[in-house]
Amino acid sequence: MVRTLEALRRQLVADGHAVVMVTPDGFRSIPCPSYPEIRLALPAPAAVARLIEAFHPHAIHIATEGPLGLVARWCCRRRGVPFTTSYHTHFPEYVAARWRLPSEWTYRFFRWFHAPSDGVMVSTQSLEQLLHDRGFQRLRRWSRGVDTAMFRPREKTFYPHPRPVSLYVGRIAIEKGIEDFLRLDLPGTKVVVGDGPLLPELRRRYPQAIFAGGRAGEELARHYAAADVFVFPSRTDTFGLVLLEALASGVPVAAYPVPGPLDVIGGSGAGSLDEDLGAAVLRALRIPPEACRQHALSFSWQHSARQFLFNLQLIG
Repeated sequence: MVRTLEALRRQLVADGHAVVMVTPDGFRSIPCPSYPEIRLALPAPAAVARLIEAFHPHAIHIATEGPLGLVARWCCRRRGVPFTTSYHTHFPEYVAARWRLPSEWTYRFFRWFHAPSDGVMVSTQSLEQLLHDRGFQRLRRWSRGVDTAMFRPREKTFYPHPRPVSLYVGRIAIEKGIEDFLRLDLPGTKVVVGDGPLLPELRRRYPQAIFAGGRAGEELARHYAAADVFVFPSRTDTFGLVLLEALASGVPVAAYPVPGPLDVIGGSGAGSLDEDLGAAVLRALRIPPEACRQHALSFSWQHSARQFLFNLQLIG
């Protein structure tokens, strides 16, 4: 989500808009229980209100349902200021997987959080339908883009490992289903790029895999481009920006046929979706890189920013 919001900010600024992002970096924070890599901000309502008033925004968008989002929501409601929100991730399913809390309890909170929003932005048709069925209202589409200049086909020499190379990029956490990937009996080498609470345990349990840690920018782009197939084992991601980054790099995708991959891959021929993830990987290896790149080119941050602005104008 952080990369999505930063890419949106850059595009909006490039298009001539003034943008101020109120982020947890500006406040005292504490580590999220059982997930210390994520920091939870502890903002004072008065401080958030001053930041909003100093900027005099034409529109306010609340991107998360965490402590900072709650405070921003309170400030807007108290002053009668309209705002939009976005639903980025299947958090109720994450909570159920991590803390064994019934997902309906979390959905009840999320319905309450988003109820006053003048537009709840979602990335895909599948997510829009899911939230509609769960009682969310005023849903608006906001797709994603990919930096096709950074994420592009390159030489495969970056990896010295036996091929084919099967790559995973993302958080190393239980909700990502990474062990579904690591347990597969595949030819070649498995490479995992990312950080998260499960990293030490998975390194110990799967010593045959290459764990590269977190990477960003050009180095991350080289990891993508050097792979032969991108494996996406998550069943809970609402979109999966990493799917577009892999495709833009000319790397086919193997995933489960669930919302997210279904929305991004669809009938494009740029990936293989199957409940048998291993079979999906083997089929994806036969997909030409050109088909992947061509599909990714249909996703742009400029189009994403236009959708976002249109949704903001609905509250005007």
